[in-house]
Amino acid sequence: MAQLEDYFPDWKEREALAEAMIPLIGKLYRRNVVTYCYGRALHNQSVTQIMKTHRYVRQVAKNELSEYESYPIIEALAKLDIGPSHIDIGKLAAQFMAESGAVAKPGELGASVDSAGAEDFVKRVCAEVIGRHVPPIEKPQDVVLYGFGRIGRLLARLLIEKTGSGEQLVLRAIVVRKGGEDDIIKRASLLRRDSIHGGFQGTLRVDEENSCLIANGNVINVIYASSPDQVDYESYGIHNAVIIDNTGVWRDEEALSLHLKSKGAAKVILTAPGKGNMKNIVSGVNSHEIEASDTILAAASCTTNAVVPVLKAFADRFDIDHGHMESVHSYTNDQNLIDNYHKKNRRGRGAPLNMVITETGASKAVVKLIPEMAGKLTGNAIRVPTPDVSLAILNLSLSKETSVEEVNDFLRDAALHSSLQRQIDFTSSPDVVSSDFVGNRHACIVDSTATIVNGKNVVLYVWYDNEFGYACQVVRVVQNWAGISYPLIPQNVDQQGF
Repeated sequence: MAQLEDYFPDWKEREALAEAMIPLIGKLYRRNVVTYCYGRALHNQSVTQIMKTHRYVRQVAKNELSEYESYPIIEALAKLDIGPSHIDIGKLAAQFMAESGAVAKPGELGASVDSAGAEDFVKRVCAEVIGRHVPPIEKPQDVVLYGFGRIGRLLARLLIEKTGSGEQLVLRAIVVRKGGEDDIIKRASLLRRDSIHGGFQGTLRVDEENSCLIANGNVINVIYASSPDQVDYESYGIHNAVIIDNTGVWRDEEALSLHLKSKGAAKVILTAPGKGNMKNIVSGVNSHEIEASDTILAAASCTTNAVVPVLKAFADRFDIDHGHMESVHSYTNDQNLIDNYHKKNRRGRGAPLNMVITETGASKAVVKLIPEMAGKLTGNAIRVPTPDVSLAILNLSLSKETSVEEVNDFLRDAALHSSLQRQIDFTSSPDVVSSDFVGNRHACIVDSTATIVNGKNVVLYVWYDNEFGYACQVVRVVQNWAGISYPLIPQNVDQQGF
């Protein structure tokens, strides 16, 4: 057993290792080698964030992974000529420790790691990417944000953050309607500071003369237009662009096809549920349905993105007879701040003052994505006076009895090891509340301490950041559509994650 006086020196040692990881992680990232720890990105993270990631793994994966084990793996990677790839350091460290038999036991403060052995191990498991310098995409993909509201600005942050070596998705422009002479200044201010998600992580400069923003060195044209078919993107040097329409104004294929009339636009994705027969893609669930010939897609709704991964995983393991989903959703911009006319029932009542019952199309969308749920699921929604992070309550009736332990163990495994690990997160903390999940990059987070099981009846509580988590899902769809592909180490890592 560790002595009480050992904890602080141990923490300082692990802090020093985390500090030493940062330049190595950065060096790898600039070479398009993206590192993770059980699905959580390590690049652009602080020392404390890296340490908290290791702590999360110890709590949820129930192993003794620490910086002592992961640092030798990162150090070994940095010494090799690794080509573009996605590498899960945490899983490799756990594999190495299991093979070498040097896993720390509970109560011990660290384990002795054979650095030479770690180097041999990394060379072996990464053999396919050593010296393989094949870019993840043949040439950079131009991206345009049509609209610059809540989702648009978060998409901008993600695209700027993910520029990496500049060989993937490149944010080339935003298109808006001009609001006044100081429009670009105000747009920049809204990108720079966010009341919910905090400040922009980087530098932001406005070039009014050339009507553009320079964010972390990325030149982003600010284009003013009143219709999707009125922009000549090619005049800005933009070609074959993916247009991300985040206005919500145009929802069907006919209307969205207006974008394709603009020179330089090749594809359009809607950040809302598409109407008619349009493909609605939830990354990780039906990404395989994306075809190179597709020109218009929709990324479904934030609620659909939150519940479908869990229901898909659950339906693959348990036979669901029927169920009901209730979305407890933060208020949105389409509601009124104070009581006033609204075309929707109840939404005209003051959003910050009321719980508002409203409809949701997510239950119907689930059936389209998971056909076996047809006729089995109902749904509704309640808007509540919080600015971000929502909660889906899934009340499911199964054909066979189960237990809390079986359900939670299955969902924990899905979050850590399945192809849905980018979509499903998992928490075992008994005191979490909605604000704890602001900025979470998963489509949803299973709250395991709230899980209820009574024989065949199961109630799951699933949190989701309906802004940031959803924006991450949209970017994953665009990555897939653009054909961005990385070798994955180990192989069960979803390459569209970050």
